[in-house]
Order: sequence, then C-alpha cells, then structure tokens
Amino acid sequence: MPPSLADRAAQIDWFHTIELAPGLVTAGRDDTRARVDVLQLPDDLTGKTVLDVGAWDGFFSFEAERRGAARVLATDSFAWNGTNWSTKAGFLLAREALSSSVEDRHVDILDLDPADLGMFDVVLCLGVLYHMRHPLLALERVAAVTGDLLVLETHVDMTWTRRPAAAFYPSHQLGLDPTNWWGPNPEAVAGMLHAVGFQHVDVVTPDSTAYRAARTLRRLPRYLQHAARHRAAPPEHPAQGRAVFHARKRA
Repeated sequence: MPPSLADRAAQIDWFHTIELAPGLVTAGRDDTRARVDVLQLPDDLTGKTVLDVGAWDGFFSFEAERRGAARVLATDSFAWNGTNWSTKAGFLLAREALSSSVEDRHVDILDLDPADLGMFDVVLCLGVLYHMRHPLLALERVAAVTGDLLVLETHVDMTWTRRPAAAFYPSHQLGLDPTNWWGPNPEAVAGMLHAVGFQHVDVVTPDSTAYRAARTLRRLPRYLQHAARHRAAPPEHPAQGRAVFHARKRA
C-alpha cells in the first residue's frame, strides 16, 4: 500500500505551515498562516502574474494562486538545492496535494532576469533580504522583474535612528544563523527601494509585536542549546524587529 499523504508529509522537514488537506497541516517551524494578515497582501489577485522569490515550501505561492492570480512562479535556490538545511520536497508535495498550477524555477535572486523570466505584476520577497551579502544588488534584480507591486518583508535593526543605517552581522550574531548578514533599518530599506526604481514606498508594519513573539518562540530551541553550551542565550536587541514594505513602480 502506498504511503498516505500524512505519512509522506511527516518525512519532510517543513518550514512553512501549509494545510495540505482538511485537517492535515504541515509541522512547519514557521507559523506561516499567522503572517498573512501582517503582510497585507492584496485580497484579489485575479488576472495578475505573481513571482515568489525565495519560495521555500511555497505557502505564499499557493496563497497567491488561491487569491486568483493568473500565473504564479515560485523561485528559489538556497532552500531547494539540498546542500543546506532544506530541500524542495515540501514544495513538490504541497503542489501535488493542492492540485496547484504554480510553476517553479531554480533561480538565485541575483540571477533574476526579465529577459529570461519576464515581468510580473506582483513580486513577493519575504524573509530574503537580510540573507543577502549584497542587499542593494539583490533589490536591483528584484526591481528588474517587478511590473508594479513589490511586497518585501525583512528583519530590521538600528530602529533607534531615523538616518538610513544598517547593522552588519559577520558571523552568528543574529539568531545564531551565519546566513544572516544585514539588519537595515526601515529608512535604509525604503531608501534602497527608491534607489532601485520604486517611486512609492509604504512601510506597512514597522514592527509587529505578534511577529516578535512568534519569532522568539521559533528561536527558543536554538537559544536553549546555545545557553547549555555557553551558559547564556544571546538576547534580542530592542532595536531589532520585522518590517513589511509595499513598493510600487508608479506613484
């Protein structure tokens, strides 16, 4: 007898929490469904083309499709290549279980090219920017394929100053994760978005208390491991948080 959908899902290390079937929700490390309202995605995407940059398990790709998008393309490289802590298995199983038509391409954010992928009405870039060694270059690539709206979610730091600024994490300073490089403040993110061609930028959620609490809970196991080794868990600086930006090519 072939394994059930629940059995297959149980074999995957999920990041996103996705309802694959009524009552069957993936055991994701991120409570993704709770973040939808924070992002303030357009309720109606009927007829729109959507690009999900850094899609991972694909929750937001499938959500865009559910909201009526005519075409959705999920792209990733780091989370899908199998050499880090994740694979593409979650995305593939979710697409199958949901009978989804979401397309996929293995593309690094720095390789986004309108000549190859085309332009998209809406681009999602969620939880990616602070992992970029070259964030302004990454935003240039994202802007190149954005026809109208970019929804950007990212970690922010240095929120105590209104001058555009960014914290640099050369090692494990943020969340014990060496792939976290930068913590720009909201002013720096908005400035970069303007610099790469977006005429209108809204900071939708400068910092969310619910987001901060959820992130702390997700990090708790790693913090406890760190505390056991070093007798102290690294504190989260009060100037750090998350922010969501809606950037448009036309004012």
